[in-house]
Amino acid sequence: MKKDILSSIENIEIYPIISLLIFVIFFVGMFIWVIRVDKKYINHMKDLPFDDATSKNSGYEKV
Repeated sequence: MKKDILSSIENIEIYPIISLLIFVIFFVGMFIWVIRVDKKYINHMKDLPFDDATSKNSGYEKV
């Protein structure tokens, strides 16, 4: 049944190619971003969970 439905769709063979391209472009883009990102930004994000000043100023946590 599934094979009959999929074979009735015109140009169905392009969908796997498009999804593979989206997958590859996303991960290549993320790899380029990781290589080019500023190291200060990475260190700031790394230390953010341990920073007490930002947790006191956030409005999400009611103490």
